[in-house]
Amino acid sequence: MQPSQVKYISFFKPDKNYCVWATLTVKRGTEPFLVNTHSGKQKPFKEYGILSFTLNGTPLQLHVYQSVDMLNSGAHKDELFVPFNDETNYDQTYGGGRYIDLSLNDVKDDKILLDLNKCYNPYCAYSDGFSCPIPPTENRLHVEINAGEKKFQH
Repeated sequence: MQPSQVKYISFFKPDKNYCVWATLTVKRGTEPFLVNTHSGKQKPFKEYGILSFTLNGTPLQLHVYQSVDMLNSGAHKDELFVPFNDETNYDQTYGGGRYIDLSLNDVKDDKILLDLNKCYNPYCAYSDGFSCPIPPTENRLHVEINAGEKKFQH
């Protein structure tokens, strides 16, 4: 993306209704698996657990992952990755899904604050040549998430 294109990045107006407490159920002993990317390559991830939460009266779940490459680097061992799709994709938001980054340091008593206002587009939304993970089927939300970053309009 060129610096002049930054003006085409837009976000939904922050909405406190998209900031919810989620229960994190850890899945111990999961084996690494390969996630497809937009470039056709695959990247290794481990499923860390499942976030359970209620949004606007609807119970939802999102699977949480850790990048095997980042785990092996040591510096990012506490980072959690939540790729997802929702009913705004292709219309209001990037068709390839959006992401949320979380930290194990923010988990308290199996709860974490999930702020969907912080969801963002992968690099693939702006330019070719990136290997952005495609959200797994189990992270397809059948509701609209009118929060976070919108579709890049350039």
